[in-house]
Amino acid sequence: MPKQHAYEVEEHPFELRHEVKRLNTRLDKIADTLERADFKDIIENYMNPKRRMITNFTAGLARGLGLTVGTVVVLSLLGYLLSLFVDLPLIGDYIAELQGYVDNAR
Repeated sequence: MPKQHAYEVEEHPFELRHEVKRLNTRLDKIADTLERADFKDIIENYMNPKRRMITNFTAGLARGLGLTVGTVVVLSLLGYLLSLFVDLPLIGDYIAELQGYVDNAR
């Protein structure tokens, strides 16, 4: 009769028990990870197209709003910092010219 398993119970009972304990520990860790990840909620969200569309739409709005606000903050700080250099001879002339274009555009 050929061997079907790497370990036979009669030959290595301790190793089998040790292997089973190790696998049970590993399965418990996987189960805990899946419970913490709310795998059930993920599957329900994936199976419900309406809920998925609402979630993706909301995420897109949040990203767009965040990008817009971040851009405004960075450009405002950059404009403020550039306005501090208006008194410098070479850079100041260039920035003053840019400010003139902005004022004319308004």
